Amino acid sequence: MSALDTEPFPRFALISASALIGLSLIGTTAVRLTRTLGPESPAAVAPAAPAASLDLRFKDQPDGSIRITRVSDGGLAGTVIPGEGGFIRGVMRGLARDRISRHIGEEPAFRLALSQAGDLSLLDTATGRLIDLESFGQGNRDSFFDLLRPQLTHEAATIAPAPQVAQAKANAGPHATF
Repeated sequence: MSALDTEPFPRFALISASALIGLSLIGTTAVRLTRTLGPESPAAVAPAAPAASLDLRFKDQPDGSIRITRVSDGGLAGTVIPGEGGFIRGVMRGLARDRISRHIGEEPAFRLALSQAGDLSLLDTATGRLIDLESFGQGNRDSFFDLLRPQLTHEAATIAPAPQVAQAKANAGPHATF
């Protein structure tokens, strides 16, 4: 038989543990309610202006293709033919599902933006949902980058893709998504 079987548990230890748990919960709740952002928080830093951006609309066609048009002039930015462009189809299907659940039509644009650092992102201007295209790999990123490429200024074209990526694409042979 141990001492715990015959003697009561020390009250000081129970009170101390309870106080520590309670203070932790109160502190966490206070931070959550006040939404305090530290200087190291990414949300506390204003986003940098993009090196290049393009507002686009994606429209399903009766033949199964996707027509991608520029909002600025209504011109054709690209076409995803049936059976190809799986990454673009998947991303746009997810964004469309989000818009449908919020009862938003297809009129608001999607903003494709290239940062000064060469990072590519897609913003749904209607919902505010931002997709970092860098996280899906270079090939998937490039399928969206090809839409932006004709719009780039000379300075932005030197930002992305990186030279080793351009060389790898040249070695891979011809392929065209659009």
